[in-house]
Amino acid sequence: MPVQYSDLSITESHHWTRDKASLFDVGHMVQHRLSGPAASLLLERITPTSITSLETYHSTLSCLLHPVSGGIVDDTVITRLGPETFYVVTNAACRSKDLAYLGEQIASAPYREGIDHQVLDNWGLIALQGPLSVEVLQDALVANRATDLEGREEIDLHALYFGQCKHYIINDPSSSASSSGKAEAAPVLISRGGYTGEDGFEISIPPDFTQAFTDFLLANAGPHKLRLAGLGARDSLRLEAGMCLYGHDMNDDITPVEAGLSWIIGKERRVGGGFHGDEVILRELKPLKEGGAGPAKRRIGLMVEGAPAREGAKIVDGEGKEVGIVTSGCPSPTLQKNIAMGYVTSGMHKAGTEVGVVVRGKRRKGVIAKMPFVKSKYWKQAAGTAPG
Repeated sequence: MPVQYSDLSITESHHWTRDKASLFDVGHMVQHRLSGPAASLLLERITPTSITSLETYHSTLSCLLHPVSGGIVDDTVITRLGPETFYVVTNAACRSKDLAYLGEQIASAPYREGIDHQVLDNWGLIALQGPLSVEVLQDALVANRATDLEGREEIDLHALYFGQCKHYIINDPSSSASSSGKAEAAPVLISRGGYTGEDGFEISIPPDFTQAFTDFLLANAGPHKLRLAGLGARDSLRLEAGMCLYGHDMNDDITPVEAGLSWIIGKERRVGGGFHGDEVILRELKPLKEGGAGPAKRRIGLMVEGAPAREGAKIVDGEGKEVGIVTSGCPSPTLQKNIAMGYVTSGMHKAGTEVGVVVRGKRRKGVIAKMPFVKSKYWKQAAGTAPG
């Protein structure tokens, strides 16, 4: 994925995504399939998620964890496709580390013979994001004469909510399918969610169909509704949405509790543990007044006056003492203000706390802010806030 495409600037692409719909080529992400009678046992060991409670065709954000320390190896999205079949997506920048980690974890498990791990190399992955996403994808599936796995053409994406997914059979839109001997139809996995805070979908596509279906999606919607977007807009959108970028806002030395991801730790797991780093993480979950340790630092949002704060900028208290560091920052195209994300010492993390942020050697005024900076617009069953 390039930083930007030639038709729109990064800021224009950002606004286009918030107002209409953008298509991001995220095929660099690593797609995995974990299956076998012990697949859920492995995932319960290496993540803090309640895998046993995850329903079929439902997804959840989670983290791969280091043994003992509970540090984050990588963040991941886990989807249950069957009783013991899971679709897992991890970050491209962590590919070598993640594959080594998963290989070691499987090899060391007493139930290793019951786990099959496949990397879905060359599979496409595209993210369709923005308020027109549901209209764009619905129209494309109808025009493609796509069906569900039972062969029904009656497709209603409004019944697919955030965190849910479904397989659909798409027809190859290219004219060369039959003459080339290539399959003329194939299943794609459509998941509702994304990395921008907008309503949207991520679509996993078999290798032979990726280019043709992406081109079809763009052509069917037209440039008045759908444009390609790059890494620049993706970064400012995810920061406005308060989402972490691994290697910046999370790393091997930060736990899910410190990263503000306590919500990914299942209720029963908070009692029984049984996952890597459980002793450290469960102590952090419990505040000092209840006999726990609490986290030493916490991820926070920041509003910064003057020049924007970038990664590495120091956060200081009223006396100039360093209390934290910025991990991501940029001017917010939506808010027209400078926003940032970082970590501060516990006790300094409450919204409204005034701090200093050292930018280019000069102290700037900063205020701890709640995230997301821009209200999320996910299509959730209870709220019903998506377009359509």
